[in-house]
Amino acid sequence: MVKQIEAQVSGAGWGAGASMGAEPRQKRPRRSLSAALLLGAAGLAMLAPAAMAQEGAEEADSVQDTIVVIAPNYVPTDGATANKANIPLMETPQSVSVITRDQIDLLSFVDAQQAVRYTSGVFGENYGPDLRFDFVTVRGFTPKQYIDGLAAPVSTAIYSVGVDLYAFESFDVLKGPASALYGSSPPGGLYNQVSRRPEQEFSGEIQAKYGSDDYKQIAGTVTGPLSDTVSYSLTGLYRDREAERDLVSAERTLIAPAITFDISPDTKLIGLAYFQSDEVLGDTNGFLPVYGTLLPNPLGEIDPSTNLGDPNSRFERDQWSIGYEFLHNFSDTLSFTSNTKWSDYEEDTPVGIYGGGGLVDADFDGTPDDYRTVQQYNFSYKEAVESVATDNRFALDWDAGGATHQIIAGLDYRKVDNKADYGFIFANTIDLFDPVYAPQATLEPGYPSAYNDQTLKQTGLYVQDHIGLGKLFFTVSARQDWVTVENNAASTEQDQESFTYRLGANYLFDSGFAPYVSYATSFEPVLGTDSVTMREFDPSEGEQIEAGVKYDARGLPEGYELLLTGAIYKIKQSNIVSTAPSVTPVFGTQTGEVEVNGIEFEAVSRINDALSINASYSYTDSEVTESSTPEEIGAELPVTPESKASLFVDYTLRYGPLAGLGFGGG
Repeated sequence: MVKQIEAQVSGAGWGAGASMGAEPRQKRPRRSLSAALLLGAAGLAMLAPAAMAQEGAEEADSVQDTIVVIAPNYVPTDGATANKANIPLMETPQSVSVITRDQIDLLSFVDAQQAVRYTSGVFGENYGPDLRFDFVTVRGFTPKQYIDGLAAPVSTAIYSVGVDLYAFESFDVLKGPASALYGSSPPGGLYNQVSRRPEQEFSGEIQAKYGSDDYKQIAGTVTGPLSDTVSYSLTGLYRDREAERDLVSAERTLIAPAITFDISPDTKLIGLAYFQSDEVLGDTNGFLPVYGTLLPNPLGEIDPSTNLGDPNSRFERDQWSIGYEFLHNFSDTLSFTSNTKWSDYEEDTPVGIYGGGGLVDADFDGTPDDYRTVQQYNFSYKEAVESVATDNRFALDWDAGGATHQIIAGLDYRKVDNKADYGFIFANTIDLFDPVYAPQATLEPGYPSAYNDQTLKQTGLYVQDHIGLGKLFFTVSARQDWVTVENNAASTEQDQESFTYRLGANYLFDSGFAPYVSYATSFEPVLGTDSVTMREFDPSEGEQIEAGVKYDARGLPEGYELLLTGAIYKIKQSNIVSTAPSVTPVFGTQTGEVEVNGIEFEAVSRINDALSINASYSYTDSEVTESSTPEEIGAELPVTPESKASLFVDYTLRYGPLAGLGFGGG
């Protein structure tokens, strides 16, 4: 845990606050481009207070009468991720968590794995703080990552693209199967990061943060009009930090411009882009042995900050994306949306030295030789991903026979080219209690083994009708997908297809309670051939039944904003590839099945624009129910704790000379 002090200036004036949550860093050569990019964004952000300086001088006499309002949009009311349409969360028959920009700012979230700390059923930082990727699970499964409603350029080897949250307006989590609208996805769900958009009203901010372990950050964002029909935004960030682990450091540069053209009152074109560069030195989240941490070690406890890797380990990543959203209203009831992105992702780990996590046991008798020596390994890895994704849909609002219909129908397409190579050798040994970082052997050539060389193409047709009968709502979604995976190295091709759907109903009482029930299915392509049937694998299939209740603050006094959600669900995934000693080759056979049962509660509240509360509880019972390996049956899914409880409370002063100063903890 890193303590931070933050100073911020925006179009509304100065604010300062103390907060907790984030992490630190170490020294390395700096990049001049990083500073230049950020200074450009920061300079534009500073125009916001300058533009208001004259007005501020005129109002100086009344400054003590100023009321500071922080986080006016803290509690979400809607989110397009769940339905690809503007349907309120209260009318959505599925669990959805929306972490708004106000929540991200107030709780100092940096990445996806931090953003889900107070979200029920979602687990982040599963291997501790990671400065490269976002390790997240939703209801026991690794979710798909989306950016602006389109799949991020994530491959079989990349868990996430790790784009900084400062570039986004919200972070949405759709829990449960999402294939009926998005195609290939695990049964646990997905998360979607929504980019900042230009606004016609001029505003901006520049902020500086400093924290323990030499955590330093400067960031800025600015938006406003260029003319009556054109508006822009520009967001930039530079961060330099150490980590909880010794001899680890990280540097990040982010730049995210956007522009909006109001072509006509009914037509709008939004251009969106981002570029992010990362460099991490050292073993960012290496594992420590169980002896000396969870179990006693005769030589004593291991310092949690001990680095069993090497300070010369290096991770480098550059990524960019550029795209557009085109919106046109044919009438008050019929509209069209087209959303497209081109993305490029490159990561390189030329030196990846890490400690194996286990103590050396040379004679394999089950007892460590000396309780202090750990084997190191050098795992080099290089990957490049190029993708294009597009989603095009019509939306129709239609009233008939006393019922309202919000209908969408669309076609989406995605192509991903992925190439990855790796190398692996044994490195030195290292002393737990007196680590010495000696020169290490290197791989020649650096990446001698091919890991992946594939092209994935996915095409989907989908339709949804959200039907309203007074206070009773029904949601019906269906989709057909065709997936082709080309193995470029072997010149082979594999085709799979799947039909998925979602059915749901909920009732919205005047009191603000909205009970609901839903059933949804999902699929994911599975590559390879079944070693028993000698047929190509079928897609894995998932299904979920969920019931729950939502409550908003419509029955509470003015000044109370509240969203409470509770859910109970059952997920089953089948056609999972499992292996056993009797099954050859290692690709296995499709006999695996897992089941997850859970209960979730979540609360987001904002009271009198001063007191903010985030709370959640999750009970998750996961189990492998079928496998060709008998020892796996009955096992829990990895990094899926049975119970999770979280709470954060923040209070911000609204009046007086300290207005804007906040205190929080969780």
